Amino acid sequence: MASRVVMPKLTDTMEEGVVLKWKKKEGEAVGAGDVLAEIETDKAVMDLEAFASGVLRKVLAAEGETVKSGALIGVIAEPDEDIESVVSGQAASAPIGKAASVPSQATAPPKPTQPSGSAPTSRPQPSPAPPQGQASAAAAERAPTGPTRPGEVKASPRAKALARERGIELAKLTGSGPDGRIIEEDVVKAAAAGRVPASGSTDRPLSQMRKAIARTTTQSKAPVPHFYLTTEIDMEEAERFRIQFKQVRPNHPSLNDMILKAVAVALARHPEINVSYAGEVIRQHGTIDIGIAVGLEDGLISPVLRDCGAKSLTEISAEAHALIERARGRQLKPDEYTGATFSVSNLGMFDVENFIAVLMPPQAAAIAVGSIRDVPVVDGDKVRVGRRLKITLSCDHRALDGVQGAKFLKELKRTLEHPLELILSEGGEGRS
Repeated sequence: MASRVVMPKLTDTMEEGVVLKWKKKEGEAVGAGDVLAEIETDKAVMDLEAFASGVLRKVLAAEGETVKSGALIGVIAEPDEDIESVVSGQAASAPIGKAASVPSQATAPPKPTQPSGSAPTSRPQPSPAPPQGQASAAAAERAPTGPTRPGEVKASPRAKALARERGIELAKLTGSGPDGRIIEEDVVKAAAAGRVPASGSTDRPLSQMRKAIARTTTQSKAPVPHFYLTTEIDMEEAERFRIQFKQVRPNHPSLNDMILKAVAVALARHPEINVSYAGEVIRQHGTIDIGIAVGLEDGLISPVLRDCGAKSLTEISAEAHALIERARGRQLKPDEYTGATFSVSNLGMFDVENFIAVLMPPQAAAIAVGSIRDVPVVDGDKVRVGRRLKITLSCDHRALDGVQGAKFLKELKRTLEHPLELILSEGGEGRS
């Protein structure tokens, strides 16, 4: 039986993928478990494996092509098997999920029948005819035209006039008229959406990662009522602690590792922050799973440190380093960048003093870490130079209130200003 190869849906945020490279060619033998292609998802580059043996009879997506999740991209079958019904889409749709290639169903689902003697539930109604002038104009817009000169854009006279009036380059539009002809409606829509750049500008297509970021942040920022709290932390003791650690351990933790551990300590002591808003309930998470925002060329990804409340500073440092390296190489598996209960975003290395983080649902809280700066500090009747760090907590007001956020920040501040807590705290005692 022929096997349908579909674009997988590997995460909740994945709506489409890019076929980067086919590892098998049409006519080549395929075994179950063989890698068929490399797929770029919204977060990583993944291998697409075959779930059936046979011959790759048909490739339906070219390298570099963007394909919706669940769409057919290839067919595996026996050499002499008829695959016309599969290719033409007459077979039942394959389930969308983690499957890379799924056996096709030879029979189409039955058509619904009308019960005997019953009246139809709905009947199509004829559309009212447009006024005569409008009808003739619309007909002229969509009427086929003769051949165009080489290099000339196919567009109706009304579309050309409107494009000149609004400064829109017709060559950058996709026509919806006959044979791809650009009509007035195409120009109006493009102008309204602001999709057409001015002369001299260029458009860069969105990567899969950037598309996912656009969807996720819109889903978060629009409906989620954010509020923000900022605190300033004395980092002099933390920096001294790190220098001492560096002198005795070749693989010493970074300041970011210390912040991750301090967050885990604060969340363990204030579990009311480690929650998610879930409609009629507040979901209390049983483990502290921290997402670490990692910037890439075309966006960011947040690998997840699991069960941080039970890990020592040394363990957190080693695991964070390995995850970040794999994230930069786009080698993470979906379960390594999903399911965080809290996030840490650090832009201190870019000399950013302070910023705010957008919450990534279903997380109810995240912190944004700025740079450690030399600032004037009043010490008794003297002014001296101090080392200070600003951290901003973003909260989902549906799940958290200001007092809860303030108590968490106070605990985080106290832990970083007394860094011995990082090795004496519950879960890490005696192991660092």
